Amino acid sequence: MLRYAAIDVGSNAVRLLIADITQSDNGFSFKKNTLVRVPLRLGDDAFLDHKISERKIEDLLKTMSAFKNLMDVYQVSKYLACATSSMREADNGQEIIKLIRERANVDLEIIEGQREANIIYANHIEDDLDIKKNYLYIDVGGGSTELSVFVNKTPVASKSFDIGTIRILDNQDKEETWEEMKLWVKEQTKYHKNLAGIGTGGNINKLYRMANEKEGMPLTFLKLKSLYNQLNSHSLKERIQVFGLNPDRADVIIPAAEIFITLMKWTGIKQVYVPRVGMADGIINLLIEENLTKEILDKE
Repeated sequence: MLRYAAIDVGSNAVRLLIADITQSDNGFSFKKNTLVRVPLRLGDDAFLDHKISERKIEDLLKTMSAFKNLMDVYQVSKYLACATSSMREADNGQEIIKLIRERANVDLEIIEGQREANIIYANHIEDDLDIKKNYLYIDVGGGSTELSVFVNKTPVASKSFDIGTIRILDNQDKEETWEEMKLWVKEQTKYHKNLAGIGTGGNINKLYRMANEKEGMPLTFLKLKSLYNQLNSHSLKERIQVFGLNPDRADVIIPAAEIFITLMKWTGIKQVYVPRVGMADGIINLLIEENLTKEILDKE
């Protein structure tokens, strides 16, 4: 069995996805084998102090060593490890990369916003899009929000903004960044009718599940707003007890909903589709494209 792995070092959590690669007449696909999520909250250090603390560096090193051991046990043949917003912002990011290479034997790459968006595109959600509609793709993370406009199933504009759930919780989101995002999104969508949203990220996935929508059906603006009001009327402790949310989800879900609601208001989007994919899935798809698909083309 051919296995690939994706490591996503985010501002809220660090994830390892191990996937089994299969081939059919339609090409290659993958099935999720193992998913491990560790809520390290690197963003708290990065956005407030612009430096990852010694304690969190140690936790990250232990996590990376554990991920490496798991990849060895599962006989993973290829992996790609990417760090996003928090590591981009940390002044000691490159030192940490070196330590991870030396002590955990994992090559971690700090990626820019555009590469982050490109990795998410590798999920090829455009294959399932309605050609009659135009889409605003919204990926909300702990440190940044990636926006892309799709017209005729093709991305025509994309931009990364330093607005994310951890950043908002730490009061490190800037008014001018919100204004910049508002101007950009209005400019990029003003000529596109039939605009719908596509949402990715752990929080919108959780909100979608809480909304009890049928698989494949969109989450409406009204339902999202109602869920947000319901969650926001409870304390953090109550959100954990009443809604059964994990502690590291119960706080970030509020700013995540705010980002989606704000973007939907600015653009007049009434519904958002929520494919269950994210950064780690995109990394696996990218590995398939760069390795297996290339091998077939080379043989031809």
